[in-house]
Amino acid sequence: MVTKRKRPEHVPEGPSDGRVLARPVFSQPQPTPDPQTFVIKHASDAAAYRKIDELNREHKIKPLPFPAPRGGAEPRLTLTEVIGNNAGLIQQIERNGQMVFHSTGDCGSTKGPKTQNEVSDKMESDFDEQDSREIPQFNFLLGDIVYSFGESQYYYDQFYEPYRDYHAPILAVAGNHDGMVSPLHHEKSLQAFLRNFCADCFEVSPDAGNLSRTAQIQPGVFFTFEAPFVRIIALYSNTLEDPGVIADKQIGTSQLDFLRAALKRVKKERYAGALLFAHHHPPYVARGRHGWSVEMQRQIDEICAEVGVWPHADLAGHAHNYQRFTRARPDGSQIPYIVCGNGGHAVQRLTHGGEPPLRAPQVIQAASGNADEITLENYDDQNFGYLRIIVNDRQLRIEYHPAIDGSQTKAPDDSVTVDLKSRKLAQFVARDTGMAARVAEVRKLARKQRKG
Repeated sequence: MVTKRKRPEHVPEGPSDGRVLARPVFSQPQPTPDPQTFVIKHASDAAAYRKIDELNREHKIKPLPFPAPRGGAEPRLTLTEVIGNNAGLIQQIERNGQMVFHSTGDCGSTKGPKTQNEVSDKMESDFDEQDSREIPQFNFLLGDIVYSFGESQYYYDQFYEPYRDYHAPILAVAGNHDGMVSPLHHEKSLQAFLRNFCADCFEVSPDAGNLSRTAQIQPGVFFTFEAPFVRIIALYSNTLEDPGVIADKQIGTSQLDFLRAALKRVKKERYAGALLFAHHHPPYVARGRHGWSVEMQRQIDEICAEVGVWPHADLAGHAHNYQRFTRARPDGSQIPYIVCGNGGHAVQRLTHGGEPPLRAPQVIQAASGNADEITLENYDDQNFGYLRIIVNDRQLRIEYHPAIDGSQTKAPDDSVTVDLKSRKLAQFVARDTGMAARVAEVRKLARKQRKG
């Protein structure tokens, strides 16, 4: 039976001491119905954006500095730490031989809870599995958690409430809207993001209202996240609308130093699991309002080439739709670059002003000189959705699920699989969950009937 939870009388604003707990808490003890309205109506940002447009025309908006993460040259966080050192769960995942997790971006909505709930409800239906190997173990959000400027007063409606029944940890990279500072206000960049995702202990943030989820314990806005079968290198691509920036004279080169250290450790340890990069701004987009982050990708590529380690896949948000690309490198490897920025905020179409619809697949960058071939493989610019990612010791599979399919549909609308050893796209090796044995019994019975 679903019980109604009392709505909070108010959502505290600004930093204050939260309740410190001995272990993390994720979802609510009882499932609750979706809210129909926000607790705090989102005020118009029209005046702020007029000022931002004016500053952009005058080239006065620059990337913003951010605090150094905890943890030295390569800040790290493990799933074991995130779940409160529950060694039994980690052992179970390892015995299962695979791990599943979610990812999506641009989930904060300023209009109301409906579109965010469509996505989170569909995600939560993935916990309803008979086979424990298929249950997601965490969610990795791809930025723009709270619009329009990451304000603390909107964290309840745009983050805590939509994920109140999500039964696992939620991590995140910060997006440009999470770090932007409104020209009409004086809150520090990333102030609320750091309080809710980069706490140094398990505490209930004041932004959570009366909900139970504890703040996440990420070491900062860039870090390596380690879980069974996968490592995720998380980067912060800063506050500009375009392009993404991870290093320049304004913010320094700490993220490049971190990336180099992380990849050198991958090489030194001969790490054989899946390696993913996650950040907000995408290196490639087909069309739409947001462009390529060419310099950011060049900096990443230079360090990958220097160390000799490349990712198996790259995840981003920012463009408010789903787009999947394949990057074909000269060594024969194939890297999926996936944009999933339709987690709840307004979906953006890839065609405007009478442009013809995009045909996929098609090459959007031909291989020439230092440029690799980039192929647009698939896209969805009409629906909200998320990624369901499955990884084992041989393969990485990334599925795209639109929310419109509903909780009773467990088949993705798009997917890609990477062979971890060859680094080429491959056919996913499906598991036998008992259906084959049941089919064999049916055929056996049919044979008996024919003989009879």
